[in-house]
Amino acid sequence: MNRNWKALVLVIVGLLVANAAFLYWWTQRTHGTAATETASAPKERKILFYRHPMQPSITSKVPSKDEMGMDYIPVYEGDEDNANSSTVEGRASFPLSPDNQQIIGVTTATVSRQPMSRDIRATGRVAYDPELFAAIEEYRQALLAKQQLKNSSYEGFVEQSSALVKSSETRLKLLGLTDEQIRQLARGGSQAINLILPQGKVWIYAEVFEYEVTGLKPGQKIEAEAPSIPGEVFRGTISSISPVLNAPTRTIRVRAEVPDPKGLLRPDTYLNVRILTSLGEQLAVPDTAVLFSNNQAYVFVKDAGERFHPRAVQLGAKVKDYYEVKDGLEEGEVVVTAANFLLDSESRLQAVIQQKGEAPPESEKKPPEAAHEHPHGDQP
Repeated sequence: MNRNWKALVLVIVGLLVANAAFLYWWTQRTHGTAATETASAPKERKILFYRHPMQPSITSKVPSKDEMGMDYIPVYEGDEDNANSSTVEGRASFPLSPDNQQIIGVTTATVSRQPMSRDIRATGRVAYDPELFAAIEEYRQALLAKQQLKNSSYEGFVEQSSALVKSSETRLKLLGLTDEQIRQLARGGSQAINLILPQGKVWIYAEVFEYEVTGLKPGQKIEAEAPSIPGEVFRGTISSISPVLNAPTRTIRVRAEVPDPKGLLRPDTYLNVRILTSLGEQLAVPDTAVLFSNNQAYVFVKDAGERFHPRAVQLGAKVKDYYEVKDGLEEGEVVVTAANFLLDSESRLQAVIQQKGEAPPESEKKPPEAAHEHPHGDQP
């Protein structure tokens, strides 16, 4: 009997020891795994407070909703200093939740490079220019006289002939000819008679508005149609662009040479001219993304944190529905293309708040419930 009790006691003691050993092992294993996971897990960012999605000056220490039922935006440690990155006077950067963006209809587009070209339309006419014809003939006569007198023993004749050539060249430049065209005239490479009596090739004068001249250069293709000659299209190339602006019409004369083997075009025939220009591949944004204020163009750039930044831009040519961007944006940035007038209103409001320091101190800020009853400011 005593043996049985002793055996039972030994079994019980053994089980207790085994159980204690197992608990010790399990505790060490669990604590070690937890410590490893804690060391390897990334540190969570601390939420400092919550900000009204439309009025950053209204904050809350606890999650809340605005007057429209939208969630307040959490502000994390390190992000509390929302510096104003606006480059437009009187505007400020601000956040806007995705829900509110959807409500007001915000749409965006990515800034990218794309091939751009444009057609310039202008009125024109077949050249009938007796004055230019006379100036060309005068220049050629001056060149001939200089050639004949170059070996003269009387220096006065040589000087006078050179001065006459210079004077004729200046007159041609004032009439719109380029240095290259004048050199061609000196080599006999242009038929001046075409200015008054076209023979197989005519000169065309197209009056192009000064703001459209940028990018035009000799050698570009043109097309011309005469209402008096339906069904015929005359194609040629630009030969020169006048350096002189016609003040009353604010246009610049573009000269082109056009083959006319049938002799259909008569001097002074009215023409509709189309100039084909290529701007190459340029950085561009939709025209709906651009706003103007005080002669300054700007856009709203959206960042990854759902903040909108007014950004001044320098624009180039406008081609169809796009503006060429010279400066202010980089490829891949996101710009607003719709509801930007509403964003502009909010941006101006935030600029006023920042300038006047109207944001109340933390002790005076109303709780979310009060914000529901007495909303501050206008929403865009």
